[in-house]
Amino acid sequence: MERKAILIAALVAAFAISCRENGPAPRPTVPLVTAVASDTSGLGLIAARAGHIGENGHIALLGERQEGIYLARRFQSADRMDNIDGRPVRDSLLDFAGETFDVIMDAYNEPYASFLADSVGIDSLRECAVRGALFAWDSLSQAKILVFTSSLHARYGYFDVDTLQQLTGGTCRLMTPVHESLKAAVAGGAKNIAVWASDPVREAGVYESVFEELGLEGNVISITPDSALDICTEFRSLLRQYRLTGRKLDALIMDGYGKDPAPLWSEIPIIRRAATEEEEAFSAMLPQNFQILDPGSCIVDAVYSLLRKENLFTHHIHRTSVRYFVTEESIDGGLQKVPLSAQYVQSEYVPNLN
Repeated sequence: MERKAILIAALVAAFAISCRENGPAPRPTVPLVTAVASDTSGLGLIAARAGHIGENGHIALLGERQEGIYLARRFQSADRMDNIDGRPVRDSLLDFAGETFDVIMDAYNEPYASFLADSVGIDSLRECAVRGALFAWDSLSQAKILVFTSSLHARYGYFDVDTLQQLTGGTCRLMTPVHESLKAAVAGGAKNIAVWASDPVREAGVYESVFEELGLEGNVISITPDSALDICTEFRSLLRQYRLTGRKLDALIMDGYGKDPAPLWSEIPIIRRAATEEEEAFSAMLPQNFQILDPGSCIVDAVYSLLRKENLFTHHIHRTSVRYFVTEESIDGGLQKVPLSAQYVQSEYVPNLN
């Protein structure tokens, strides 16, 4: 297999932190950002060229293996829009026909939740995002859009990669399901939002942090419902916990991938019948325009909208193409991106998807 190595460990200790973001509570980037930006002949040049290829670039999906594969399949099969006028109507033509998706499965660093024990681990997770971005921008991928598939990358790595582009002049568009789900909820009129989150995402305050950084108005709270045998019972557990806030619930974001919102939509009419005192309270809490948002759908719609708005479609006539890569340690101790065949990925990983 062809191997594409990016060696960056030697640069990490060479430079001090110098870049800070604007805002009332500035924070430094990880040292790797400054190191890469200062390397004008090597990695810095890769960052500087990021996105400048324009419509001929690829769309990179970076994160843990199963998340990347799941989203790739969503993009590959998407037919949610009219490709002529952009209306949200199916037209039997794949929305991303002609596009190439590079799925960079970060097997070397997953699971990302293992980095959250302390600040050292969190900084390492932030560096993972920077390294992954460099893989997405190298000569093999040349991403015009980089999608961070992980909620934890949205919380911890997005800032560093965005800052690196500001320092080097890169123009690759950065997106995450977290950012796009929150923006979609607010665009739909939501002021009070709940997030159905795993323990690591809730404890890290992922959605709360991104909501604040986006400057959106309203309230966000992440909740991990009690485990149950069916999703509707878990939904009621989430509503029970949210009720303690005393607020209306305008939108529910189902963080992660693979949760089917259909049973919840079937459960809501049952709740609105208010056969019990608790159901009556739940019904009063849910407005008629209550939203349930799937981050997978939100990111698919957002990428399509961006491609259309900025005229970044390739306009090539062929089926959506998906290429797979996995990160692993190289012989000399660095990190490398290794191409994998689609057949291997499907046989190894797809059966494990939820």
